[in-house]
Amino acid sequence: QVQLVESGGGLVQPGGSLRLSCAASGSIFSIYAMGWYRQAPGKQRELVAYITSGRRTNYADSVKGRFTISRDNAKNTVYLQMNSLKPEDTAVYYCNADLSTQGTMIPNNYWGQGTQVTVSS
Repeated sequence: QVQLVESGGGLVQPGGSLRLSCAASGSIFSIYAMGWYRQAPGKQRELVAYITSGRRTNYADSVKGRFTISRDNAKNTVYLQMNSLKPEDTAVYYCNADLSTQGTMIPNNYWGQGTQVTVSS
């Protein structure tokens, strides 16, 4: 069984920073792409950023220059450093990973439970 566990969310003032972490655990064989999505109230879930196993990154236009995604393969962990936060960044942030498990070694997609980020004065 695979679990993705996010941490680091919270309340921050506009212009502030937060760092989200997502650790994957379980019978993991290999992790391919890892990413972050977010969903604000009344809106669809959207991609924020992703990073491949080769550390190629992609960002939503709305966060370019402010957010940085990184990963530690030894810890099966992906991070999202969020700077210059704006009220419109308020959302539940979800970790996502494409990975294969021991035994089957067939890639599947997994989601974390989400962590709330609120940007407000």
